[in-house]
Amino acid sequence: MDHRRHPAGVRAGLAALAAALQLELAAALPSEALAERATAWLADLEGALGADHPSTLISRNNLAHAYQSAGDLGRAIPLHERTLADRERVLGADHPTTRTVRDNLRRVAARAAPRPRSAGDGAK
Repeated sequence: MDHRRHPAGVRAGLAALAAALQLELAAALPSEALAERATAWLADLEGALGADHPSTLISRNNLAHAYQSAGDLGRAIPLHERTLADRERVLGADHPTTRTVRDNLRRVAARAAPRPRSAGDGAK
């Protein structure tokens, strides 16, 4: 289906539905199945709306959160990084949404960082 033929309102509705489905899939599917479906949806959104469209950026951010919630930080961090770069370029570094995405990336990166071992961890 060629999404470019749909009026903007229909495309935005489809994008919102795709974002909601991504979050539902995050709770229901194993990480690999989620990755395949969500990646396909995101590619469809980018093709229909463009990579810089707000719905595409929201969907990419939602997918990053889904991976983060599933503990798949290797997939979450690059999506957060790409979303941040796009938000900075499109909205500017000081926009509230850009700041939120930056904070999300900091939190997930902190979770991924190795933690120093304490004396109680059995380290010698």
